[in-house]
Amino acid sequence: MTVIVFAATPVFELRGAIPLALLQYEFDPWIAYGLAVIGNLLPVPFLLLGLKYLIQFSQRFPWFHKMFEWWTERTQRKHSKNFERFGALALILFVAIPFPATGAWTGSLAAVLFAVPFKVAFPLITVGVLIAGAIVTLASIGILAIGH
Repeated sequence: MTVIVFAATPVFELRGAIPLALLQYEFDPWIAYGLAVIGNLLPVPFLLLGLKYLIQFSQRFPWFHKMFEWWTERTQRKHSKNFERFGALALILFVAIPFPATGAWTGSLAAVLFAVPFKVAFPLITVGVLIAGAIVTLASIGILAIGH
């Protein structure tokens, strides 16, 4: 359960959950991958359906709105050209590349900001999460070297 919850959090997502499952709990890589993917995908439908309203609601609280404003401006500034250029593939790649400030949470925000419909965004984000999970799992068990 800890791995699923860890994977569902906006900061760690599966980039943190898979190493946790492998190193702390000594799970089989397939189990670690599966639990992390499930956990990472859990918040996505709620984010895709609710972020627009949460952003509107945040306007009532200046500190909360300031945080959402920073997140939305950063996402639009950094990724609008990629969305214009690559369309749906940009959302998959954005979620799939396991770098800080990318993943299912920010991918969901990008989908909302760029008006990608739920029935399109959810499968694209799912594919991105599956790819990211594979990359992190392979790197965590030493098959794939990242940053070397």
